[in-house]
Order: sequence, then C-alpha cells, then structure tokens
Amino acid sequence: MIAPERRALLLLLTLAVAGQGVRLLATRAGEPPGQVQLLSDVANGSPAAQKDSTMRESRPLAAGETVDPDVVAPAELARLPRVGLALAKVIVSDRQARGPFGSLEGLDRVPGIGPGLLRTLAPFLSFRSPAAGHPVTGAGLGTPFASSAPGGVAAAGSPRRDSVLNVNRATAVELERLPGIGPSLARRIVADREARGPFAKAESLDRVPGIGPGLVARLGRLVTAP
Repeated sequence: MIAPERRALLLLLTLAVAGQGVRLLATRAGEPPGQVQLLSDVANGSPAAQKDSTMRESRPLAAGETVDPDVVAPAELARLPRVGLALAKVIVSDRQARGPFGSLEGLDRVPGIGPGLLRTLAPFLSFRSPAAGHPVTGAGLGTPFASSAPGGVAAAGSPRRDSVLNVNRATAVELERLPGIGPSLARRIVADREARGPFAKAESLDRVPGIGPGLVARLGRLVTAP
C-alpha cells in the first residue's frame, strides 16, 4: 500500500475513535446509544420554560388579580392597564430612589401618573404596610405609611415624624416629601393656596382635589397651618 493510502486509512481510523469517544461522553448512564432528550426532560431555563414565563408577563391582569408596586419588577408592573414597560421602569426607579409608595397617594408622586390613571389602577393594586405587615388594597387610602426605617432612621425622601411642616409656607418640593404627596399633588396644594388663600387648619387640605379625609389623617401631626 502506497504512503498516501496509508495516511488516509490512518485518518479514518482516528476520526472513528474520536467520534466514539464523544458519543460515550455525551450519553448519560443507563441510556442506550442515540437516546433523544425531549424538551419536557429539560430543567428550568429551557426554551419552553422561558416561553411560558414570557407569555405570563405579557398577559394583562385578570379580574381580582393584584400586584404590589412596592416589590414587583417592571415586567410585572407592565401588566397593569395603561402602564407600559417604559412607565413601569420609571415606577421602579422612583421606588429605588425614594422608598416604597405605601398607597395610591404615594404612587401619585411618579411622573406620568395622575388621578385618572390612579383610578384605573386602584382595583389592581395592593400595598403591604411596612408598619402593620398586612396587605392594603387600592381602596385602603387611609392606612398609615411608616416613614421611618428600623432603628429610628428616617427613610429616604420622607420627613421625620418629629418634624412639622407648615403647609402655608412650604414649597412644592418640601410638600412632596410628605407620605402620600407626589409632585403633581404638591403642585396642586401650592396652586390652591395661591388661588384661594392660606389654609385655616391642616384639615383644610381636603379642599384640594385629590386629597381626602384618609390622606389628611395620614399626614397627622406632620403638618400644621397656624
């Protein structure tokens, strides 16, 4: 046999041995050679599992189904009516920067969210009160929101409970630091004060559109209007 034929034969034998080795390494113990692995046998993270997760995230919320804006990810918030992924990311960014919302009034501080959208979202939202540790639905607007972290340290963006803010002198920026008062509601307070005069007492805040007895009660001793 001439040299080229020997080299060709040696190459074929080498490839055959290498192929058999790869086949043995890829086969699990107890399986016959050539066993086909079905998608149902693949663990979490398989294309099928990822497809199910994607379908769930893109599905609108069903009647009676709620989410907690204080804890869920943007993809889950995007399932809310009239809330796309862009606004959902804004909500999460605000939460990370300024702390939990605690109620519908707290969510009003997010740019792009106003009273109309809040009314639409109310049936689909639930908030977990940090102080009491129990769920607060969108209807529970009067539930207190803890503004202090453990150890007595005030949460970021929230006033200390031993401080009192005069609503007749406070700026919009100062007002929006109050629990349940977002930028748009703070601006409405200032506009009402400029148009109709000072508030006679703290309870007079309920004359501002978007502020009801529940929110006035939540503000408690944090505000005054001498």
